[in-house]
Amino acid sequence: MARSIRANFVSSAAPRLFDAMTALLTSRRQSSRPVRAAFAMALLASVGLAGCQTTEVTSLATVDAEQGSSQNIASLSAVIERNPRDPEAYNTRGYAFGRGGRYGEAMKDFDAAIRLKPDFYQAYANRALINRYTGRTNEAVADYNRALQINPRYDTAYIGRGEIYRLNGRDQEAFADFEKAIQLDTTDPRAYHRRGLLYQIKGQHDYAIEDFSRAISLSSSSPEPYNGRGLSYLAKNDIDNAFADFNAAINLDNKVAESWSNQALAYERQGDRAKANKSYREAVRLDPNYKPAADGLRRTQG
Repeated sequence: MARSIRANFVSSAAPRLFDAMTALLTSRRQSSRPVRAAFAMALLASVGLAGCQTTEVTSLATVDAEQGSSQNIASLSAVIERNPRDPEAYNTRGYAFGRGGRYGEAMKDFDAAIRLKPDFYQAYANRALINRYTGRTNEAVADYNRALQINPRYDTAYIGRGEIYRLNGRDQEAFADFEKAIQLDTTDPRAYHRRGLLYQIKGQHDYAIEDFSRAISLSSSSPEPYNGRGLSYLAKNDIDNAFADFNAAINLDNKVAESWSNQALAYERQGDRAKANKSYREAVRLDPNYKPAADGLRRTQG
């Protein structure tokens, strides 16, 4: 990857700025959180029991107070009291517990759903995500594997398992899972977004831009794919399109440190240290632990 990026950067950027860009692209696998490094999409919208067989937790990154409220949980518990052997009711309440950040209770409900319905592949995928969020990576992969044994066309499980592989540096296996989900005609933007990140790590920025663009077409209100595409544009020396994407990300959510830091990096590439410093300062204010912003702030001071 470094060779392909260096071809774009050496002639026009200081070595430390090239190093900063390279480090930023290679470090994007490090996190699983949507704002402060990696990307996670919102959970499914409100779910009724009539459709709860397809209820699946796609991310627990954002706690949803309404979905996890005591009132909502009580209502779902009443349904379970009336139908104590309904696996879909447990799956739906587990979903609500997960949305509220109550992972232990969510796990118990997904366990119950699986005991009552051993081929409940959505519940396996839901439990896999809880396992992942509680640090039980091997158990999460095993649950995704079981879901795919039951339903080999379940795109959500491929995406979830691929994300675990990606975050653990198993890029080839991650790529295969995202590719499989895409071959299954998934409409989940995460498949394209994550595959784009892998293309980006390898310096294949044209392919990355295509994938980020597809993710944006599926979820135009999410800042994450704009940030990803903007970094690939920046790697290709396309400053105008990079700025357009970083500005779009900021307009969608101005509380994301990564977006401000990326904008600052584009200003830095232009040689505008004052504007870069201002954007880095905003990024650090939003997240003092976001290392690319802290490093950029030090570079542009004085």
